[in-house]
Parts: sequence; structure tokens; C-alpha cells
Amino acid sequence: MQDDAAKQLIHHPYRAPPGFEALPVPVHKASTVVFPNMAAVRARDWKHKDAYTYGLHGTPTTFTLEERIASLEGGRHCLLTPSGLAAIALVNQALLAPGDEVLLPSNVYGPNLEYARMELARWGVRHRSYDPLDAAGFEAMLGEHSRLAWLEAAGSVTMEFPDLPGLVAAARRKGVTTVLDNTWGAGLAFKGFDLGIDIVAQALTKYPSGGADVLMGSVTTRDDELHQRLLVTHKHLGLGVGANDAELVLRSLPSLPLRYRAQDAAGRAVAIWLRKRPEVARVLHPAFDDSPGHAHWRALCTDAAGLFSVLLHERYDAPQVDRFVDALELFKIGYSWAGPTSLAMAYPLAAMRPGTTLRGHLVRLAIGLEEPAALCADLERALGIAFG
Repeated sequence: MQDDAAKQLIHHPYRAPPGFEALPVPVHKASTVVFPNMAAVRARDWKHKDAYTYGLHGTPTTFTLEERIASLEGGRHCLLTPSGLAAIALVNQALLAPGDEVLLPSNVYGPNLEYARMELARWGVRHRSYDPLDAAGFEAMLGEHSRLAWLEAAGSVTMEFPDLPGLVAAARRKGVTTVLDNTWGAGLAFKGFDLGIDIVAQALTKYPSGGADVLMGSVTTRDDELHQRLLVTHKHLGLGVGANDAELVLRSLPSLPLRYRAQDAAGRAVAIWLRKRPEVARVLHPAFDDSPGHAHWRALCTDAAGLFSVLLHERYDAPQVDRFVDALELFKIGYSWAGPTSLAMAYPLAAMRPGTTLRGHLVRLAIGLEEPAALCADLERALGIAFG
């Protein structure tokens, strides 16, 4: 009897009728994909999205998310990764070999630099840093071994907006592949492919998710050959994302433009308020005319993420700055951004931007979905506690 029950439960013949149509994208979970016969096994190609072979290579849920991210970025092909850092690793491992050189902006996302220092160096790949505001200096650095150049707009801590057209043109003249970390722009502020960039990566953890509850990344291309190189490495590394995580991002995508605009507007309101505070030496926000690279931002964008940094006066010491961050209540202390909760994090300025002429103590603020007036009140109270 138990054998019959197991057979019935595992091999039950019922199949739900076709034709069900609803607004949410269905969640397809699978490791094993079932084939009707061996001819189908031999005929299906995991490199293309015309059939299914194994859960790691994609399901209807992940294929749908990839297509929507590709459309958002203005690309043709998209690969999903378990995090934004995994997207960075995928690009580096697919395109770099011993003896090659990768160029990183001097304000690059910290884990990208650490990856170059710790992992790429072990494989014989050299890295150098360039000034993202100096396209001519960048071009002068490119040599016969330069293979890949990372771009980041804006810098995720010190907020410089690079000369993207100048950097891309220089890389093209020297035959260097360009890859943009577009997490700040989220596919909305500007289109990387319209500038001639070869690859666009994002941490979908941020704006596309929007809930501070998903880790995911994406790598998008327009070029078929480049996509195939990335796809093969993606397979060899066994990179995949869970269907439930893909569902969460799919559910959040329709509200992405609304959230981006709302957090941009709130961020500018809070930043303008902070500019008037005596404790603040400078506000670093790409949309402000005194922020490094503002002219480059203005040439490409009207929107900006709800992310900016504040330089507190040099007269304060590090413990006072920490006390300010600790005193915040609505702002929580944490990494990442683009969720509903506003975040604050103090960073060592010299480590974030080596050789910078900026002075003061840097605190990055990521604006969530709270009312700007409430956030300003929280900041005012914390400033009084720390510096009053």
C-alpha cells in the first residue's frame, strides 16, 4: 500500500489545464528539467533561450527577468548572478587572462578593487587606477596589455560623475572593452549602450529590487559574441539565482521609475537642507553644480539616485562623526541602498578617493521612502547631539 501511495504522489497523472493568464509572472522552480525523449535531450542547446535543459541554465521565471533587465538597459542579452559582486567577478573572469591589465576608476566600488588586488593578481592580471574625470590621462594609461576598463557613474561613495563619453571614446581608440557599473543609474538616469559601452552591470539588489531583501546582479550586452563568452563562464562558475528572488525583482520592476524619482526628489531636498548646516563643509551630489563631475552629469542626465555624501568639517574628530551617525534614528547604519529605509555610513575619505583634495569626514546617506522633513529633523537632532 505504501508503494502505491508513493507512486501516486510522485507520478500523479493530473496536469492543470493550459490557458491560465494572470498579471504576475509565474514562479518556476526546478533543478531537473524533464525531457519527453532522448531526441529532445540531444536537440536542446543550453546556450539559447528557445528551450529548457537544466534549472541552473534558466526557467521561464529567470528568462523573463533577464529579458526585462535587458530591455531596461537597452541591451539584447542579460545574465543574472547571485549578487552585484558576482556580476563583477563574472565579467573579469570571462574577459581577462594572465598578462592582461584591467583599469579601475580611483573611486571604484571597494569590493571591485579588492577583487582585483586579491583574486586577479593571483591569476597574473594587473590592475591600475585612473582618474574618472580625466579622459586624456586615462587614454595615456592604456597600453598593449590593457583589455578591460571599468566605469562607474557616479562613484558610489565620493559621488564623482565621470566623463563617460570621453572615457569610452579613448577605450575604443585603443581597442579596450568597457564595462559600466550602472547600479546608481539603474537603467533610468542614462543608457550606457547609447554611449558605446560594451557591457553594463548592475546590482539588482539596489533599485530594481527596492526592498532590501534580495541579493542579485545582472550583466547585459548587445554584442552576440561577447554575450557567448560571458555565458560560457557563467555556466562554468555555476552562477544561478533562486526563482523566489527572481519573482521579488519582477514584482518590484513596475514601480522602479516611481521609486527612483521619489528617492531622487527626497534626496535632493535633504541634501539642500544639509548644505545650509554649519557643521557641513560640502555636499557631494552629482546634481549640484559644485560636485565633482557635475558638468558630465548634466550633459547626460536629469535624474539622480537618492544617494549622496556629506563632508563634515575637519574641525570635528572621527569619534564625533561616529557619534553623529550613532545618534540617528530614522537613518539606520548599514551598507547598500535603494530600499525603503534611509541609511547612513561613515567612510574614511582617503581610502575612498586616494589623492583627493577634498577635506573633511565623509558620511554617505542613502535616502529611502520616508518624508524628507522627518529625515531632516532626524539629522538636526543627531547633529545637535554630536556637535552641539
